[in-house]
Amino acid sequence: MRVAFGSDDENDTTRAVVQALTDDGHEVLRPSFATWPELGRAVGLDVVEGRADYGVVMCWTGTGTAIAANKVPGVRAALAWDPWIAKGARLWNDANVLAMSLKRLAPDVAVEVLRAFLAEPEPDPDEAANIKAL
Repeated sequence: MRVAFGSDDENDTTRAVVQALTDDGHEVLRPSFATWPELGRAVGLDVVEGRADYGVVMCWTGTGTAIAANKVPGVRAALAWDPWIAKGARLWNDANVLAMSLKRLAPDVAVEVLRAFLAEPEPDPDEAANIKAL
């Protein structure tokens, strides 16, 4: 799977997420922008233009990069802080970009959230009408 990853800072949490993506056999695309609005947009474009299957964005809270990614038509970015939220974002909202806090999530938790998000292959068919309405 191809995953676009963008982060406006680097720390143990972001390094753990990138390492998990690599260890799990995913191709990691890294846009070369520095600010969170640019990163969110670049990752979103990678997803909707087909260069990546999914995106992961991280900033201090995760909120800014989620908002920036969601400005790209076709992106459904969801902020998640635990695996259940991440799984639900895929299952019930067909989220295609995961946003996480690089300051408030421990590396192991961020990796769990990431893996829960990527493990949910298809949205719930019962949610098709709701997802289409987004």
